Amino acid sequence: MPDSGGSTLKRESPLGVVLLQLGGPDSLESVEPFLYNLFCDPDIIDLPLAFLFRRPLARLISRRRAPKVQELYKRIGNKSPILKLTNRQARALQRELDGKIDAKVYVGMRYWSPMTDDAIEQIYKDNVHRVLLLPLYPHYSKTTTGSSVNEWNRVIARHGLNHVAVDLVEEYCDHPLYISSLVQNINIALKRVAASDRSKVHLVFSAHGTPVKLVKSGDPYQTQIVRTYNAVLAKGEFGLNHHLCYQSKVGPEKWLEPSLDNTIKRLAQEKVSHVIVIPIAFVSDHSETLWEINIETKEEAKRLGIKYFDMSPALNTNPFFIQALADLVLKRVKG
Repeated sequence: MPDSGGSTLKRESPLGVVLLQLGGPDSLESVEPFLYNLFCDPDIIDLPLAFLFRRPLARLISRRRAPKVQELYKRIGNKSPILKLTNRQARALQRELDGKIDAKVYVGMRYWSPMTDDAIEQIYKDNVHRVLLLPLYPHYSKTTTGSSVNEWNRVIARHGLNHVAVDLVEEYCDHPLYISSLVQNINIALKRVAASDRSKVHLVFSAHGTPVKLVKSGDPYQTQIVRTYNAVLAKGEFGLNHHLCYQSKVGPEKWLEPSLDNTIKRLAQEKVSHVIVIPIAFVSDHSETLWEINIETKEEAKRLGIKYFDMSPALNTNPFFIQALADLVLKRVKG
């Protein structure tokens, strides 16, 4: 099991740095199997005796949801850009580490290729015996980092590779360079607003939501989101109205509030004219940013009378963000 308690990796052997990410369909045809993998995850469908019906339920949900999800992917290029962007992040991190430590960066997606099996197979071929799991989730949740680590452990055990020494960066929600990357991208968005109108801007920080029951069970995700939110406001000193909300609700159970939809409706009712949405928990563009925020929410905001709507850029290969990832690796290695 990866040690998430802050241990350090020694420098005797080459290090494999595995970027853990959600993944996304790479074609319209792969939408349904991607959804099936998602809803087959025991860390997503976590109900009493779920092991008895998880696969049939996942098949039913993915089949029913696929046509609607395919339509939204048609609006953003017929596929998710997350693999292309994650590969760019991996290459940028590799460049940042080269000359500092002997390391090789890999990508392991949770629900679509290249998946955990693919990453581990390549690590085995490269004769790497020490691994640092580096989630592209700055905030820890059972459903993201926890799920990816559980899958890693299952695959390692299945292939009999328990001799590989593994460490884990559990979270980095208020790492100074990560905070600087968010502040830099917010300032990029603010510069797109006419100087005479900048004081009218409301900053709407939107994080991926989670079920309330998950928070009540002790999941630290929401607390860490709030830490990021407060750190960005302190670092940025924007002097503007600001709001924190959540998006991407799925299913009938109660999720974290306020929602992005309701926040936009409230601001419109209050006659707010200028809104910039900041995807605070997403480190690369994918359907939640390109579709959910920048198309669906934007169209609704304009319909409700909000004059100016923009989204701050996703981090992608923001230099501060890549430096943050490198710093996390180097500090864990060097102690």
